[in-house]
Amino acid sequence: MDTREALKKAKEVELDLVLLAPNIDPPVAKIMDFAKFLYTERKKKSQSKAKAKKSELKEFRFGPTIGTGDLSTRIDRSKEFVQDGNRVKITVIMKGREGMFPEVALERLKKFEEGLKEVAKPEGAPRRMGNQLSVVFVGK
Repeated sequence: MDTREALKKAKEVELDLVLLAPNIDPPVAKIMDFAKFLYTERKKKSQSKAKAKKSELKEFRFGPTIGTGDLSTRIDRSKEFVQDGNRVKITVIMKGREGMFPEVALERLKKFEEGLKEVAKPEGAPRRMGNQLSVVFVGK
């Protein structure tokens, strides 16, 4: 259809002539309410953003004297978090004289790593910040 005819038809029905695909031959245009078209496009964009899941950082904090049962419970919970697509940060807090023996805290982190090795890997080496040792696990 000729451009002038299309514009005339659009004015008759009190709508807009919207150019949808200008780069093809012949260009594609449609008679529609342009404001409504923009509104629906924004809605689609916001819905797709809402559906995209952002990974969260979950954190477990405990001392180096944690029991094996408690540790295994936290490992199981961490597996669930990693399988849901989240990152898990494990922090071992050393209080008082516990800070003189960081190898005990490193041992706990190693046990945690062994428990998660089939579903997650450490993001880096364990880092010490003051009286805390921490490592972040990411899904494989």
